[in-house]
Amino acid sequence: MAKSKFEYVKTFEEQDSCLPETFMVIRIDGKGFTKFSDLHKFEKPNDLAALSVMNQAAKDVCTEFYEIFLAFGQSDEYSFVFSKESTLFQRRKEKILSTIVSLFSSSYTFHFEKITGKPLLKIPAFDARIVCYPNLKTLRDYFSWRQADCHINNLYNTCFWKLIIEGGKSNQEAENLLKNTLSDFKNELLFSQFGINYSKLDPIFRKGSLFVRKYTVDKEKQEKLEKLLKENPKAKVSKPRMKATYELQHVDLIQEEFWRLNFPELYE
Repeated sequence: MAKSKFEYVKTFEEQDSCLPETFMVIRIDGKGFTKFSDLHKFEKPNDLAALSVMNQAAKDVCTEFYEIFLAFGQSDEYSFVFSKESTLFQRRKEKILSTIVSLFSSSYTFHFEKITGKPLLKIPAFDARIVCYPNLKTLRDYFSWRQADCHINNLYNTCFWKLIIEGGKSNQEAENLLKNTLSDFKNELLFSQFGINYSKLDPIFRKGSLFVRKYTVDKEKQEKLEKLLKENPKAKVSKPRMKATYELQHVDLIQEEFWRLNFPELYE
């Protein structure tokens, strides 16, 4: 970059970096998505196509940044966790946040009409924050909190909208009926009045969506390597590099079994 007398203005920039050797978690939230969902006539309480747009945007972010080893989403939010060893953008907060949220927003806009079959009537907006967690326990507790939030909100919203759409209640009447009630009451209400066994609903609604990083061998490169060795067994070749892929799941991540099964290296 050419130097000039104006370059001194760079000294005003703040360099706020994430703590080293911590898990960096970026959470993205939709801004004004209640109005956005009403404008686009999303199905209540859950719109599978709308959730699919969120999942596609999250997958695009994961694919771009292989240091993300887990992402979890529900409703209009998504959380991404980077490994402790990540040195992305020298762990500069503003650089990481701006890049992740802009990529997510662009992907959401790009895929919206194709996935939902509806024209995009308003530009979607998302905000983002970054928090550093020092160890596996706090990281697990963070994701447990987000999945528990998914369950609590979805159980309430399922009851709320069933009372309105099928039960003929007004918004205020449904709200008053559910106020200060526990999960047992809500489960019984769904079953007795609407014949719904909440535990049988699609897990994407009850448990949210997860992208789990897996490492696989590039099949095309593996086949070329095998062909080369078959033709020339003494050829000096290097092993094909492992490729990071992301598997979509809708499972319980609160239990330790999930973490030991998918991320055994975190326990070493």
